[in-house]
Amino acid sequence: MIVGSPSPDQDPERAKPEPEIEFWRNPRWWRIWAFESFSPMFHVFLVLAFISGALVWWLKGEEVFFAALAADFQMVLDTVPRVMAAIGVAATLWVLIPREKISALIGRNSGFLGLMLATVGGAITPGGPTSAFSLLAMLGALGADRGMMITYISAWATLGLQRILVWDVPMMGMDFSLLRFVATLPLPILAGLLARSLPITLTLKEERRLRDRL
Repeated sequence: MIVGSPSPDQDPERAKPEPEIEFWRNPRWWRIWAFESFSPMFHVFLVLAFISGALVWWLKGEEVFFAALAADFQMVLDTVPRVMAAIGVAATLWVLIPREKISALIGRNSGFLGLMLATVGGAITPGGPTSAFSLLAMLGALGADRGMMITYISAWATLGLQRILVWDVPMMGMDFSLLRFVATLPLPILAGLLARSLPITLTLKEERRLRDRL
């Protein structure tokens, strides 16, 4: 009986998958990382940072330059854990919350109730921009309408209870803090109503990629 040569599917040598190229050797990965992971504004600020550093070196000398560089590096070390924690919280909420029910509450038909919920949520959101904008991105991925998103971030910026307790009351007193809170209380809802009425088409940047990341 004559046995023929094995087919490509039966040949163990040819059946082995080709080894994958490490991502850091793939030029396409570097191109995506450099130009798609960061916005054009990031590159503008990167160029400005290099120019500023060169000016500091030229005008103030090497010692001041490295002192400023060390301070910047320390700020990065302090900020990165907060960013990672905020993104982790947003990603966890994205997995745990019932998206169908939440979408009904924050969608285009959420009405005035949605704006009130966004106001409360923005006011009680702790932390800085890293936590607030991570949760805002999650709301956008869940399908929140633009009025609710504007209301949420406006409430966080103007009615943040954490800032009232940490800054307003200790430095300005209870009377001023209460006056400021009451005076600015309707502003987030007014901003949300205005955002809903403006004839502007809102398209979140890279919305599909945002859902994948969260």
